[in-house]
Amino acid sequence: MKFKLLILCVMFSVCFSATAAKKLPIESFASLKSFSRLQLSPNGENLAFVRNVKGELVLMVYNIKDASFKSILKSDDHTIFFDWYKWANDDILLLGARYIKRQRGGIKYASTRLYSYNIKNNESIKMATKPDYGRDERQPQFEDQLLSFLPDKKDTVLLQADYDVPNMPAVYELDLNNQRKKKVQRARSSVVDWIADRQGNVRIAKKMDDDKFSYELLNQQSGDWETLFEYSAFSDKSVAILGFDKNPNFIYIKAIHNGRDAIFKFDITTKKRELIYNNDKYDADGGIFYSVKTGEVAGFTDSHIPDGVQYWDADLAALQAAIRNVLPADEFSVDILNTSDDQQKYVLFMSSDSTSGTYLLGDRETSSLAVFATDYPDIDETVYRGKKHISFKARDGLTIEGYLTLPVGYKEGDKLPTIIFPHGGPMARDYSDFDYWTALLAYHGYAVLQPNFRGSSGYGYDFLMQSVQGFGQAMQDDLQDGALWLVEQGIANKDKICIGGASYGGYAALMAVVKHPETFKCAASFAGVSDLEHLVGQARFFTNKEIVRKQFGTDDEVLAKSSPVNYAKQINRPVLLVHGSDDNVVPVYHSREMEDELDDEDKDVTYIELEDGDHYLSYQPYRIKTLQAFLDFFDKHLKDE
Repeated sequence: MKFKLLILCVMFSVCFSATAAKKLPIESFASLKSFSRLQLSPNGENLAFVRNVKGELVLMVYNIKDASFKSILKSDDHTIFFDWYKWANDDILLLGARYIKRQRGGIKYASTRLYSYNIKNNESIKMATKPDYGRDERQPQFEDQLLSFLPDKKDTVLLQADYDVPNMPAVYELDLNNQRKKKVQRARSSVVDWIADRQGNVRIAKKMDDDKFSYELLNQQSGDWETLFEYSAFSDKSVAILGFDKNPNFIYIKAIHNGRDAIFKFDITTKKRELIYNNDKYDADGGIFYSVKTGEVAGFTDSHIPDGVQYWDADLAALQAAIRNVLPADEFSVDILNTSDDQQKYVLFMSSDSTSGTYLLGDRETSSLAVFATDYPDIDETVYRGKKHISFKARDGLTIEGYLTLPVGYKEGDKLPTIIFPHGGPMARDYSDFDYWTALLAYHGYAVLQPNFRGSSGYGYDFLMQSVQGFGQAMQDDLQDGALWLVEQGIANKDKICIGGASYGGYAALMAVVKHPETFKCAASFAGVSDLEHLVGQARFFTNKEIVRKQFGTDDEVLAKSSPVNYAKQINRPVLLVHGSDDNVVPVYHSREMEDELDDEDKDVTYIELEDGDHYLSYQPYRIKTLQAFLDFFDKHLKDE
């Protein structure tokens, strides 16, 4: 297959870069993506996407034939959020939207609704479902939990919602034409999620009871439920169901194999597992995906294989190979995001070490591939050089991997002001892909290290479990070891190292100036935890309280020793705190209390509270404000002194 490559020069270094001629504003990095979430309609005639218009997100549909645009709905990512959308058929686009609501007493909470939009008529977007108050149904908090597009019932979908009993979802067939719903699976005690097979039959129930989980399978002959898997939180017996095979007797699961997550095919009739993919060094970190043409499992994703994907579907594999024949094999990675139902039209995402990513529209019938949009239009190789994969030895000999971002123009021997930037989670990890935090800091002359400290995901069960009741301990020391390694490498100026982060990364930044003030000259925290005792105490109000207690422990003395809020008197480094007042992951209490304790001790602390801000810096003005505050703070303490 040969392609006509249209306007592709925009992605290559031979093209003139306007960004090289002038200093970029912070908005070039801190704005929300310019375009995102491109999805082709099943017939390939229309493309849905989100466009950022000066911080306002607009859900739009682009007609590929006549190059026309329709604006469907706007969001500020502040009071209303587009959580997901998907084509139900050639004409109807389904949207899951999230709102922030207020209870009596002023407590705010998130609630979701399901909307539909028909591109063939001139009607506005409308609610796809609602409670039947005549049958005493209640308004669910979450009403957009889609389970399946039923293959044999046109314009009908499966969704789960707790219309009858709070926190006990049942399953309904929903007719998208008349908004009528029919219950097909009643709610059951402790069931939090349902899973349907590829034919649209509800087959598996996921149950949660304190810190215990189980998956139960419906016996279609007897109607009885039998246990497939059961495990406790943080157990090496944990299982995640990735989805059904087209043959309903098989599912794909992720479970531990030789100490690391692997992908298996599981026969639900014989209970036998077949190993599909594992990596001796890393956890399998992806999942399966399906061919829209055949309905079969088309392959799996994993960040450690070329292009992050393994195709089983012969047609998609041929498409990937054809693309690879005309695009640089080493410099760029390519990802087929989605296709039309006949797999003739497709959306391609192309990225490299020095770009944030570009979307292209492909047409196999015309052998064309054309640029449609980029994530961050101002970011190219003139301002960003990408991340380098590194590793270092912690003080106990454990190997810690991570990613190092250096400024464009860095020369060996330069000793740079340096930021250690631990990720959130902590059961998460950093990858080599573009992120706006490190790109901005490197652009302004900083070396930025993102260590995947012990307790991070991706490196096996034993490595991950070191974050359980490990806050402030060896996982904290790994951050100092990373900073000292950069000094040894001749990259970091030992007198100009600070630390910053968000969520757990914010906690780790605060603990760093408690535990290792000789290394870190300042600490910046966005939405960081400061009081572990308070965190565990508040868990009693939530259904996951036993999991929280298991993760952090319940010994108040131990929790107090690992809580930055209790060390205000001994902190003698400047601290920046930024927190959203509506953060429902790490409540704003943590930064308010930390600021109050530091202020009482007359310490150098700056506190910025983002009114109605969330945990993810979803609102563009707050993202820009926060990154500007971090940059100004680091500049003040690492450059201006």
